[in-house]
Amino acid sequence: MTHVSERNSAGSNGAEGGDRRPWTAGSGRGGARKRSVTYAEAGVSIEAGDRAVELLKSKVRKTTRPEVMGDLGGFSGLFKLNTAKYKSPILASSTDGVGTKLVIAQQLDIHDTIGIDLVAMVVDDLVACGAEPLFLLDYIACGEVVPDKVAEIGAGIADGCRYAGCALLGGETAEHPGVLRPDEYDVSATGVGVVEESEILGRERVEVGDAVIAMRSSGLHSNGYSLVRHVLLGAGRMRLDSVVDDFGSQRTLGEELLTPTKIYAKDCLGLIEETEVRAFSHVTGGGIPGNLVRVLPEHLDAVVDRSTWRPQPIFDLIQAKGRIEDHEMEATFNMGVGMFAVVSSDDADRAMAYLTGRGVEAWQVGEVIEGTGEVQMMGQYTRG
Repeated sequence: MTHVSERNSAGSNGAEGGDRRPWTAGSGRGGARKRSVTYAEAGVSIEAGDRAVELLKSKVRKTTRPEVMGDLGGFSGLFKLNTAKYKSPILASSTDGVGTKLVIAQQLDIHDTIGIDLVAMVVDDLVACGAEPLFLLDYIACGEVVPDKVAEIGAGIADGCRYAGCALLGGETAEHPGVLRPDEYDVSATGVGVVEESEILGRERVEVGDAVIAMRSSGLHSNGYSLVRHVLLGAGRMRLDSVVDDFGSQRTLGEELLTPTKIYAKDCLGLIEETEVRAFSHVTGGGIPGNLVRVLPEHLDAVVDRSTWRPQPIFDLIQAKGRIEDHEMEATFNMGVGMFAVVSSDDADRAMAYLTGRGVEAWQVGEVIEGTGEVQMMGQYTRG
């Protein structure tokens, strides 16, 4: 949008050069000249945006790394890559959002965790190829900049960056009146990481006999919320403040749905140092089969034994309320697994012990066999 204002200019009243008065809102031929229109009257408050940035500065500074140059407020973020650490450094990048989980946050007026979800979606895609997340840039678009609310969102993003070990290098907060309602907002982020070329993980490294290690999710993470909202809040007519006994500790549906996404970046990077990791698979949209297949070569299959774990109660609730078929659940949700590691069979026990030591619930869920590049889901989930 452009700031529209009225200014006096030489020659504006004479016949020579014509009428050069700038246009003002509400002006017309022969009408009286109107007062200028401000950006704030159009729905955009620069002052509120500045206030939100001030509230965020202390949180953002806690995410800094030695490679970060300069301070906040520049036109771009500067990051000095230490190329001496690498023989052939490869930059990795990822961009993502949070999807309609934002609707739940907005309905509950709770905004300090959604940024963690955002960071998780980006950095755990980066680490899947073995890259160390270096920095992240965020974008917040809202109908109205409410400084305290933007600061809460940004604080969550900063927290996520600290958990991942990356710098929050910069970002943008944009006010979009007329596009978003005053209480609406959307978020997205782009992250950049680095990996040694010879150490890039992926399907080329996967071999017959490799162990498939599962890392437990914190719940739904940030996928499938359109289906969740349709099933539970729409057809199911549940309330976000409803206490669900199966969740435990008087936990409400809203609290369960806003559980932040687990960030695995540091766990995965440490696992690379400790064991022979072939590949990681970040389980997001598409579920277990749709994501694990992405790290399989065409001549190998991954066998996943469902009986080795129990999905969290939220998945049972969604399936029962929506009468959803098993294949639809597995194609939409993570079913209790947020990340897979494919490791050498000799390192399976060591991998599980390392992850457990870091507080990550991990178990061997299957193995890699000869095949045609597919994921074979076997057995039934543990119930009760």
